[in-house]
Amino acid sequence: MTNFIPIFPLELTLFPSEKLNLHIFEPRYKQLIEECAEHKKPFGIPCVQNDRISDMGTLVEIIEISKRYDNGELDIKTRGIKLFKLLEVIQELPNKLYSGAIVYYPDNDTYPRQDLIRKLAVEVGTLHMLLAVTKEIKAEGRALLSYDFAHHVGMSLEEEYEFLQLMREDQRLEFLRRHLHKTIPILKEMEQLKSKIKLNGHFRNLEGFRFN
Repeated sequence: MTNFIPIFPLELTLFPSEKLNLHIFEPRYKQLIEECAEHKKPFGIPCVQNDRISDMGTLVEIIEISKRYDNGELDIKTRGIKLFKLLEVIQELPNKLYSGAIVYYPDNDTYPRQDLIRKLAVEVGTLHMLLAVTKEIKAEGRALLSYDFAHHVGMSLEEEYEFLQLMREDQRLEFLRRHLHKTIPILKEMEQLKSKIKLNGHFRNLEGFRFN
Protein backbone atom coordinates (compact mmCIF):
# COMPACT_ATOMS: atom_id res chain seq x y z
CA MET A 1 0.00 0.00 0.00
CA THR A 2 1.28 3.48 -0.90
CA ASN A 3 0.55 6.61 1.05
CA PHE A 4 1.37 10.32 1.10
CA ILE A 5 2.95 11.63 4.32
CA PRO A 6 4.59 14.87 5.46
CA ILE A 7 8.27 14.31 6.20
CA PHE A 8 10.76 15.61 8.75
CA PRO A 9 14.19 14.38 7.55
CA LEU A 10 16.72 14.00 10.38
CA GLU A 11 20.27 12.74 10.71
CA LEU A 12 19.25 9.82 12.90
CA THR A 13 17.50 6.46 12.80
CA LEU A 14 14.29 5.89 14.70
CA PHE A 15 13.02 2.35 15.19
CA PRO A 16 9.42 1.09 15.52
CA SER A 17 8.07 1.55 19.07
CA GLU A 18 11.04 3.77 20.00
CA LYS A 19 10.26 7.08 21.68
CA LEU A 20 11.91 10.31 20.58
CA ASN A 21 11.67 13.77 22.17
CA LEU A 22 12.19 16.72 19.84
CA HIS A 23 12.51 20.48 20.17
CA ILE A 24 10.85 22.06 17.13
CA PHE A 25 12.14 25.50 16.15
CA GLU A 26 12.13 25.76 12.33
CA PRO A 27 8.96 27.43 10.88
CA ARG A 28 8.36 24.62 8.37
CA TYR A 29 8.41 21.94 11.05
CA LYS A 30 6.40 24.01 13.52
CA GLN A 31 3.71 24.07 10.82
CA LEU A 32 4.07 20.33 10.20
CA ILE A 33 3.76 19.41 13.88
CA GLU A 34 0.84 21.74 14.55
CA GLU A 35 -1.10 20.30 11.61
CA CYS A 36 -0.29 16.67 12.46
CA ALA A 37 -1.25 17.21 16.11
CA GLU A 38 -4.51 18.96 15.19
CA HIS A 39 -5.61 16.25 12.76
CA LYS A 40 -4.03 13.36 14.72
CA LYS A 41 -1.97 12.32 11.70
CA PRO A 42 1.51 10.76 11.66
CA PHE A 43 4.55 12.06 9.83
CA GLY A 44 7.70 10.43 8.51
CA ILE A 45 11.31 10.69 9.64
CA PRO A 46 13.56 9.54 6.78
CA CYS A 47 17.20 9.09 7.72
CA VAL A 48 19.66 11.69 6.40
CA GLN A 49 23.17 10.44 5.60
CA ASN A 50 25.99 12.40 4.01
CA ASP A 51 23.66 15.34 3.32
CA ARG A 52 21.12 13.26 1.39
CA ILE A 53 17.79 11.70 2.29
CA SER A 54 18.00 7.92 2.39
CA ASP A 55 15.27 5.64 1.07
CA MET A 56 14.17 4.21 4.42
CA GLY A 57 12.54 5.89 7.39
CA THR A 58 10.02 5.50 10.19
CA LEU A 59 6.44 6.65 10.43
CA VAL A 60 5.97 8.58 13.67
CA GLU A 61 3.01 9.52 15.87
CA ILE A 62 2.89 12.50 18.21
CA ILE A 63 2.29 11.37 21.79
CA GLU A 64 2.00 14.87 23.17
CA ILE A 65 3.10 18.47 22.80
CA SER A 66 4.93 18.91 26.10
CA LYS A 67 5.57 22.64 25.90
CA ARG A 68 4.70 25.61 23.75
CA TYR A 69 7.07 28.59 23.79
CA ASP A 70 6.07 32.23 23.26
CA ASN A 71 7.97 32.29 19.94
CA GLY A 72 6.03 29.28 18.61
CA GLU A 73 8.69 26.69 19.28
CA LEU A 74 7.55 23.32 20.62
CA ASP A 75 8.78 20.43 22.73
CA ILE A 76 7.12 17.21 21.58
CA LYS A 77 7.15 13.52 22.45
CA THR A 78 6.88 11.04 19.58
CA ARG A 79 6.93 7.29 19.00
CA GLY A 80 7.90 5.23 15.96
CA ILE A 81 5.06 3.24 14.39
CA LYS A 82 6.42 1.33 11.39
CA LEU A 83 8.99 1.47 8.62
CA PHE A 84 8.45 3.01 5.21
CA LYS A 85 10.36 3.24 1.96
CA LEU A 86 10.40 6.43 -0.11
CA LEU A 87 9.02 6.25 -3.62
CA GLU A 88 9.07 9.99 -4.36
CA VAL A 89 9.94 13.12 -2.40
CA ILE A 90 7.74 16.14 -3.11
CA GLN A 91 9.75 19.14 -1.98
CA GLU A 92 7.13 21.85 -2.59
CA LEU A 93 3.53 21.44 -1.45
CA PRO A 94 0.74 24.01 -2.00
CA ASN A 95 0.46 26.38 0.97
CA LYS A 96 2.95 24.32 3.00
CA LEU A 97 6.42 25.17 4.25
CA TYR A 98 7.38 21.52 4.73
CA SER A 99 7.91 18.72 2.19
CA GLY A 100 6.15 15.40 1.73
CA ALA A 101 6.69 12.01 0.18
CA ILE A 102 4.87 9.11 -1.40
CA VAL A 103 5.87 5.98 0.48
CA TYR A 104 5.01 2.33 0.84
CA TYR A 105 5.23 0.11 3.90
CA PRO A 106 7.28 -3.07 3.39
CA ASP A 107 6.38 -6.30 5.15
CA ASN A 108 8.39 -6.42 8.36
CA ASP A 109 8.72 -9.51 10.55
CA THR A 110 8.51 -8.53 14.23
CA TYR A 111 7.74 -11.96 15.67
CA PRO A 112 9.59 -12.23 19.04
CA ARG A 113 12.55 -14.66 19.23
CA GLN A 114 12.81 -14.92 23.01
CA ASP A 115 15.59 -17.53 23.10
CA LEU A 116 17.81 -15.34 20.90
CA ILE A 117 16.81 -12.17 22.78
CA ARG A 118 17.92 -13.70 26.10
CA LYS A 119 21.35 -14.51 24.64
CA LEU A 120 21.61 -11.03 23.16
CA ALA A 121 20.67 -9.44 26.50
CA VAL A 122 23.58 -11.21 28.19
CA GLU A 123 26.04 -9.90 25.61
CA VAL A 124 24.62 -6.38 25.82
CA GLY A 125 25.05 -6.62 29.60
CA THR A 126 28.72 -7.50 29.08
CA LEU A 127 29.15 -4.51 26.77
CA HIS A 128 27.58 -2.13 29.28
CA MET A 129 29.69 -3.54 32.13
CA LEU A 130 32.88 -2.87 30.14
CA LEU A 131 31.67 0.66 29.41
CA ALA A 132 30.58 1.21 33.04
CA VAL A 133 27.07 1.99 31.78
CA THR A 134 23.87 1.20 33.68
CA LYS A 135 20.98 0.75 31.29
CA GLU A 136 17.69 -1.09 31.75
CA ILE A 137 16.22 -2.20 28.45
CA LYS A 138 12.54 -2.98 28.56
CA ALA A 139 9.42 -2.90 26.43
CA GLU A 140 6.02 -1.60 27.46
CA GLY A 141 3.48 -4.40 27.56
CA ARG A 142 5.10 -6.58 24.91
CA ALA A 143 8.01 -8.92 24.32
CA LEU A 144 11.46 -7.44 23.70
CA LEU A 145 12.57 -7.11 20.09
CA SER A 146 15.88 -6.38 18.38
CA TYR A 147 14.75 -2.76 17.91
CA ASP A 148 14.77 -2.27 21.70
CA PHE A 149 18.52 -2.98 21.81
CA ALA A 150 19.63 -1.22 18.63
CA HIS A 151 20.46 2.18 20.14
CA HIS A 152 22.23 0.63 23.14
CA VAL A 153 25.06 -1.28 21.45
CA GLY A 154 27.19 1.58 20.12
CA MET A 155 26.50 1.36 16.39
CA SER A 156 27.37 4.19 14.02
CA LEU A 157 24.62 5.96 12.05
CA GLU A 158 25.66 3.98 8.96
CA GLU A 159 25.39 0.69 10.87
CA GLU A 160 22.03 1.69 12.34
CA TYR A 161 20.70 2.48 8.88
CA GLU A 162 21.95 -0.86 7.56
CA PHE A 163 20.16 -2.49 10.49
CA LEU A 164 16.99 -0.48 9.72
CA GLN A 165 16.80 -2.03 6.26
CA LEU A 166 16.58 -5.60 7.58
CA MET A 167 13.00 -6.87 7.39
CA ARG A 168 13.35 -10.09 9.41
CA GLU A 169 13.77 -10.31 13.18
CA ASP A 170 16.28 -13.18 12.99
CA GLN A 171 18.42 -11.13 10.56
CA ARG A 172 18.36 -8.14 12.89
CA LEU A 173 19.33 -10.24 15.91
CA GLU A 174 22.20 -11.80 13.98
CA PHE A 175 23.35 -8.32 12.90
CA LEU A 176 23.46 -7.16 16.53
CA ARG A 177 25.19 -10.34 17.64
CA ARG A 178 27.95 -9.88 15.04
CA HIS A 179 28.38 -6.24 16.03
CA LEU A 180 28.81 -7.24 19.69
CA HIS A 181 31.22 -10.06 18.84
CA LYS A 182 33.33 -7.46 17.03
CA THR A 183 33.07 -4.73 19.67
CA ILE A 184 33.37 -6.61 22.99
CA PRO A 185 36.87 -8.09 22.33
CA ILE A 186 38.14 -4.59 21.46
CA LEU A 187 36.80 -3.20 24.73
CA LYS A 188 38.33 -6.07 26.69
CA GLU A 189 41.72 -5.31 25.13
CA MET A 190 41.29 -1.66 26.08
CA GLU A 191 40.54 -2.64 29.68
CA GLN A 192 43.74 -4.73 29.77
CA LEU A 193 45.69 -1.80 28.33
CA LYS A 194 44.24 0.54 30.98
CA SER A 195 45.30 -1.91 33.69
CA LYS A 196 48.85 -2.00 32.33
CA ILE A 197 49.03 1.79 32.17
CA LYS A 198 47.83 2.08 35.78
CA LEU A 199 50.68 -0.22 36.89
CA ASN A 200 53.31 2.05 35.34
CA GLY A 201 55.32 3.77 38.09
CA HIS A 202 54.05 1.50 40.88
CA PHE A 203 56.31 -0.72 42.97
CA ARG A 204 55.85 -4.19 41.55
CA ASN A 205 56.66 -7.44 43.29
CA LEU A 206 58.05 -9.59 40.46
CA GLU A 207 60.23 -12.66 40.72
CA GLY A 208 63.34 -12.58 38.54
CA PHE A 209 64.23 -15.19 35.93
CA ARG A 210 66.02 -18.27 37.28
CA PHE A 211 68.82 -19.62 35.11
CA ASN A 212 68.99 -22.91 37.00
